[in-house]
Amino acid sequence: MSESDIIAEFRRAVNRSARESEQKWEDSRRLLEAAVFPSILGRLIQQSQAAALPLQVKAVLADSLGQGQVRRVQDLDGVALKALTGYPPSKAFRSLCLYFGLVQGRASKWPTADLPREEVARALQSLPNPFDLLLATPVATVLDLGAGDLSFADELVDHYLPLLLTHQRELVLHAVDRLDPRSKLGGPLHPGRDRIVQLQARPGLTFRFYGNQDMFDLHELDEAGHLAARYTLVACWAPATPTFAYEPTRLSEAVIQEDLRRSKGAFRHVRYEGESALEVQHGERALIFPSWKFDIRGPVALLSLMARRGLVGVLGAVDSQVFWEILAQLLKDSRYRPQNQPFNPENLPIVFGDIYQRLTQLKLGETISLTQLGGLRSRFLKNDVSDAAQPIFGFRDVWIRRGAVFPGVPASSTARQFMHMREESPPWFLTLVPEDQRP
Repeated sequence: MSESDIIAEFRRAVNRSARESEQKWEDSRRLLEAAVFPSILGRLIQQSQAAALPLQVKAVLADSLGQGQVRRVQDLDGVALKALTGYPPSKAFRSLCLYFGLVQGRASKWPTADLPREEVARALQSLPNPFDLLLATPVATVLDLGAGDLSFADELVDHYLPLLLTHQRELVLHAVDRLDPRSKLGGPLHPGRDRIVQLQARPGLTFRFYGNQDMFDLHELDEAGHLAARYTLVACWAPATPTFAYEPTRLSEAVIQEDLRRSKGAFRHVRYEGESALEVQHGERALIFPSWKFDIRGPVALLSLMARRGLVGVLGAVDSQVFWEILAQLLKDSRYRPQNQPFNPENLPIVFGDIYQRLTQLKLGETISLTQLGGLRSRFLKNDVSDAAQPIFGFRDVWIRRGAVFPGVPASSTARQFMHMREESPPWFLTLVPEDQRP
C-alpha cells in the first residue's frame, strides 16, 4: 500500500470517529479551552505515538502536533492536519481526540470501580469465590450481561446485599438482555415483572434492567449516563450458543454457516405472530427462536467487553463448545487457533493436547489457573488501521473451575438446569482478571 493510500485510510477512520457520536463531538469543544488544551495535546501526542499505527501516519502526527511545543490550537500545522484528517486545525484536533478516545461522554452518576489489577488478582486468590470481591473493594457494582430471567441477579442480591448493608454500603446492579420484553419469543428467559419490581424496591440496592438491548451497542446508555464506566464485576451466565461458539477471526463466514447447518439443522428467517424469527429444523420439529439467535459475535467480542467494563469478568455455566472457543483465544500460542477448523470431539484432543487432558480430568468443583497450562495471550487487537486506536487488552489471570453451581456462589437458573441434564457434559466457570488497558 502506498503512503497516500495509508494516509487516506487513516483519514477515513478519523472521519468515522467524528461522525459516530454527536454528543461526544459537542463535548470535544471544551478540549480547545486554554486551561485544558496543553494537557490534552500532551496525551494526544503520547497515545498517537504508542498506538499500533503505520510509521507514515505516526510521523505526520508527530510533526503536525508540534511535539509538545504548541500552546494554542492555532499553532498547530494546519496544512499537515488537513492532509491527515480532511479538517482545519480545530476540527482536526477534536476529531483526533475522538479517534484516540480522549473525549469522555456525559458524566456517569455511578461510582467507577478502579483498582490496580495486581491488587485485584491478589484479593481474588484469598477469596472463596469471585463475587466476594464485592465485600473487599470500595465499590460494589455489577453488570449482568444477557441477564435472562434475572435469577442470577436475585441470588446475588439475596446473598450480598445484607452483608453490604451491615457495613453501611450499597450495591449497584445493572442488567442488560437482548430479548425484547414485548416479544413472544424467548419463553422462560423473559424476567417476570414481579421480580423486576421487587429488585427495584430493595433498600440499599440500585437496580436497573435494560431489555431489548444489544450488549455490544451500549453507547446510548453510556451517553445518557445509565451505565458505570467500569464495574467491580461483569458477569455473563451461559454465554449464548452459537453466538459465542465461533470466532470470526478464526473461521470464515462460509465455514461457520456450513457447521451451523450440519450441527443445528436447516434454518431460515420467518415471521412469527407478527415479528421476525428464526426457524430451525431440528429433526422432525421446527423450532422458533428470536431472529438474532444465530448472529455470530465470537469470544473476542465478549472478552473485550468484559475487559473494558469490569475489574473482573465472570463467565458461568459455559457449555463445551463455547468454552473451547474461548480457551483458544485466551492461550498465547496460535496453534490453538487453527484457521477454518471448527472444533469437535475428534479434533479437540489433537489441537489442545495436554491442556485438553488436564482440563477434562478436573473433578466437579476443582479449579486450575490457566497459567499453569500455557501462556496467556497479552494482546487482543485487530490488525487494521481503523481499530488502531482501540485499547489493547489481555488478561493477567484466568481461573477455570469445572461445574455449573458451587456452594455460596450465586448462579442463574440456566446453570441450575445443568444438574438435571444427564447427557450434557459438565460446564465451565471462568474468572478473568484483565490487564491494565493501554493505548
